[in-house]
Amino acid sequence: MALKTILNYSPNFNSKKRKSKQIKFIIFHYTGMKREVEAVNKLTNIQSEVSSHYLIKNNGNILTLVPDLYVAWHAGKSSWKSYKSLNQNSIGIEITNPGHEFSYKKFSKKQIYSLLKLGEFLIKKYKINSKNVLGHSDIAPERKKDPGEKFPWKYLSENKIGLWHTLNKQELIKNRKLKTSQIEKELFFNNLFKIGYSKKIPKDLNKDRYLKDVTKAFQRRFRQELLDGEIDRESLLISKNLQKRFN
Repeated sequence: MALKTILNYSPNFNSKKRKSKQIKFIIFHYTGMKREVEAVNKLTNIQSEVSSHYLIKNNGNILTLVPDLYVAWHAGKSSWKSYKSLNQNSIGIEITNPGHEFSYKKFSKKQIYSLLKLGEFLIKKYKINSKNVLGHSDIAPERKKDPGEKFPWKYLSENKIGLWHTLNKQELIKNRKLKTSQIEKELFFNNLFKIGYSKKIPKDLNKDRYLKDVTKAFQRRFRQELLDGEIDRESLLISKNLQKRFN
């Protein structure tokens, strides 16, 4: 089944073609700009040196910016499990949204519908594993917040795009803000590293700051109601559940 998109090519990609079997990941982003037209201009301007394969507009229209078999410049410095610089192995999808700097808002129903169509199409075409459908903040937690806590990860997972935990919501709420021991905190981080978050601390950050960033990235994805960077029992339980699902 062909996917209907609008061609609006970007010059920002590697000239060497890759093989389809190299495509292992889908990475979701938001544009993080006030106006949609500015985002389109940036992603297609040779001087910006950024791009993605697709852009989903506010009205749900899908733009093709870079053909799938070329490496687009969307992930930057990034890491997940044994993979570094995920541009090489991923398809990047930008979704129009002003982001945290400019009154972050919910994604529109039309955007979510297009996300489902595009995600399903790419997963089927390139045989992408659900555990390899990620957000920019998953692969670069010290730098990025997108696609953010309003991104419909749970809904997408119910439609076989990405993973979500299998825990009861009421049970989780009972454990929210309950303190954990130092041993449990260490277990939490071990779970995150098994899931795929990078354990390597960037040179310009201290350990505590980086671990806080990773915790918030995890919560932004899997515990979206409370992003406090604190390792409570709820976060621990979710990490235990997901660690099994991602491995």
